[in-house]
Amino acid sequence: MTDNSSLNSHTPMMQQYLKLKAQHPQILLFYRMGDFYELFYDDAKRASQLLDISLTKRGASAGEPIPMAGVPHHAIENYLAKLVQLGESVAICEQIGDPATSKGPVERKVVRIVTPGTVSDEALLQERQDNLLAAIWQDDKQFGYATLDISSGRFLVAEPVDKETMAAELQRTNPAELLYPEDLAAMDLIENRHGLRRRPLWEFELDTARQQLNMQFGTKDLNGFGVEKAVRALRAAGCLLQYVKDTQRTSLPHIRGLTIERQQDGIILDAATRRNLELTLNLSGGTENTLAAILDHSVTAMGSRMLKRWIHAPTRNITTLRNRQSAIAELQDSYVELHPFLRNVGDLERILARLALRTARPRDLARMRYAFQQLPDIHQILAPFSSEYIHTLKSQIGEFSQLQALLEKAVVESPPVLIRDGGVIAPGYNAELDEWRALADGATDYLDRLEIREREKLGLDTLKVGFNGVHGYFIQVSRGQSHLVPIHYVRRQTLKNAERYIIPELKEYEDKVLTSKGKALALEKGLYDELFDMMLPHLEALQISASALAELDVLCNLSERAYTLNYNCPTLTDKPGIQITGGRHPVVEQVLNEPFIANPLQLSPQRRMLIVTGPNMGGKSTYMRQAALIVLMAHIGSFVPAESATIGPVDRIFTRIGAADDLASGRSTFMVEMTETANILHNATEQSLILMDEIGRGTSTYDGLSLAWSCAENLAHKIKAMTLFATHYFELTTLPERMEGVENVHLDAVEHGDTIAFMHSVQPGAASKSYGLAVAALAGVPKDVIKRARQKLKELESLSVNAANSNIDGSQMALLAVEETSPAVEALENLDPDTLTPKQALEWIYRLKELV
Repeated sequence: MTDNSSLNSHTPMMQQYLKLKAQHPQILLFYRMGDFYELFYDDAKRASQLLDISLTKRGASAGEPIPMAGVPHHAIENYLAKLVQLGESVAICEQIGDPATSKGPVERKVVRIVTPGTVSDEALLQERQDNLLAAIWQDDKQFGYATLDISSGRFLVAEPVDKETMAAELQRTNPAELLYPEDLAAMDLIENRHGLRRRPLWEFELDTARQQLNMQFGTKDLNGFGVEKAVRALRAAGCLLQYVKDTQRTSLPHIRGLTIERQQDGIILDAATRRNLELTLNLSGGTENTLAAILDHSVTAMGSRMLKRWIHAPTRNITTLRNRQSAIAELQDSYVELHPFLRNVGDLERILARLALRTARPRDLARMRYAFQQLPDIHQILAPFSSEYIHTLKSQIGEFSQLQALLEKAVVESPPVLIRDGGVIAPGYNAELDEWRALADGATDYLDRLEIREREKLGLDTLKVGFNGVHGYFIQVSRGQSHLVPIHYVRRQTLKNAERYIIPELKEYEDKVLTSKGKALALEKGLYDELFDMMLPHLEALQISASALAELDVLCNLSERAYTLNYNCPTLTDKPGIQITGGRHPVVEQVLNEPFIANPLQLSPQRRMLIVTGPNMGGKSTYMRQAALIVLMAHIGSFVPAESATIGPVDRIFTRIGAADDLASGRSTFMVEMTETANILHNATEQSLILMDEIGRGTSTYDGLSLAWSCAENLAHKIKAMTLFATHYFELTTLPERMEGVENVHLDAVEHGDTIAFMHSVQPGAASKSYGLAVAALAGVPKDVIKRARQKLKELESLSVNAANSNIDGSQMALLAVEETSPAVEALENLDPDTLTPKQALEWIYRLKELV
């Protein structure tokens, strides 16, 4: 379609379009024509389906009608938001030539490319969530991974050592758009994700990456960022930076550095654990009843995003955690006072990113001014504080009185949405602008007077002076009075019920108004650009300030949550173990209608594994999860839902909790469970906290029991991790007799006739019985089925007792050693000797002999 011979058969404008489209074959091209962005050919067909807009045909080019669809330029944000959510990218092509001086089509060029991972416009972003662009690189079994939040300039890299770690990173960061090399081996990791972009291998070149990054940061080498040796991460970062430069088509001064994230700095959570603990998403994919939903009452969107990053990356840095704890404690008396000022600071982080990309709107500048106006009050409230950390934050917040004064002088009180129509720069800021505006206003006043004068002089009550974009100024008179107009009125336009005229005097003023308006608008746009130039040198200080304000918001929020929800400050120690008194589940206690029963937890090197037994619905899973959540909350610096908690070193949290089938990848529940279990047994250490719930359920009783037994043995004896092991296999409760460091605890229930009451409190020792049938009755399983099940249970229990009394090696456990019944014995059991003839009896003896 775009070779020159076929191009010549098209109209000049379509030739221009096709040349631009050839540069962006994979993505939709929004081509500006007057007040619309138009799409042609296949783009038009796709957009009409994606956006539900009508597909038309227009004219003909190269002898064929052109499929076409369009959207009005003033409504483009809504359409872009919809496309970005669908994972689509759009090239925005604007008219950059001057229509007045152009011969042929006005010159156009693609000024930016909007992609899901590089959007910074407020309308296209979810306020309280990070929106990340990521790139992945694979080298053998190891990976390089880079993420960039363009709306804050946060640029991070990591080098996941294996596929599990990479999967966990993808789940934690959840990028809106992911760049990957065309020969990526681990495609199964990413194939179900939205916003995938396949990139050629040369974009991941190492030398190009170093050069691009040094150029961006203005450095000679990358030693200062500690990433010089991280070649896999650098390849990913290089590809990502080139992609951003290409899509933004402008400089990116807010991306000032690169941080490498190392696994050992934080508590490692694998993908299954993040899912099971329901940190920011619940198991069905929503956001309600999650840890973030309970903890996040931040008053700014940037604070909310920071808190979610903390929740997903709990830190092991004791200094950081103690700083946060001391700040939360001290803010308990002041958070109420600080909240209104912080709320007025708003989303300063994202406004600064738009300032850096020079896409900030007039209202962004007004919001920035409003944020600066809050700072003196915030400083005043923080002044008496004794916490060193709060003073550090206070100095990072800084004051921007000069910039505040500049914006107060330069921008009107409540500016319009866009600079396009002017009216943004305040009167008194620029003398020349005020003059042009006065001329335009003076001429407009004159035209108002002209209307009154002519109407009275001619006695025509329908006469009025108007303006339209095509014909300029005119005098309009109704059709009924048009025969009364004087001779010097020259007809300009005829309408259905009126005539429009022009007179020399009006023409003269029209020129004056339009020239002065045009001059004023051009000057105003120039002054608006100058404001960016004056503010950008302060960008670094402003970004540091926004980050400190976001952190202050998070700390105030955690302080409020601690006070409101009755949380206490945990003690972090380097002595191994976890001691919790009166622990509660942060989410369940908020959702329950009745009071939550708090429970203790003691884990130490001498008591490192608890075998947890008790009925379904008795609270085993809640008890186990609350342990993990309390440990996690302590490692973001938060207070915790417990009377007291002392927590030793923890390097990883693993949870293996009842899985669902992963049918899409062809894995059964049991396969998912075993994969997750294998991951735990390979990666756990003495400092890991492990929750194992109902392991071995997806296979036959003996297989499952044997697996659960050997996993428990391995964790307690070999790995020596801190483990909560919930099970329905009562045989496991004999493990403490055989192995030091293992103890039984149980959650109890009491039966009253047919009903059952769960106690939800943790007691030492093993549970006395299971309550499966009682729970089944509660769930509404028919009474006759329950009755039959009770009979069957009695039969099975008596069978196992008989078997246990027979010849079994005492060191073996009863259930594991039940021998299969011989077919001869089965046949004998079913024989009734009284009904047999002597001949039949003899035949049976031969038959039984064979069976034996």
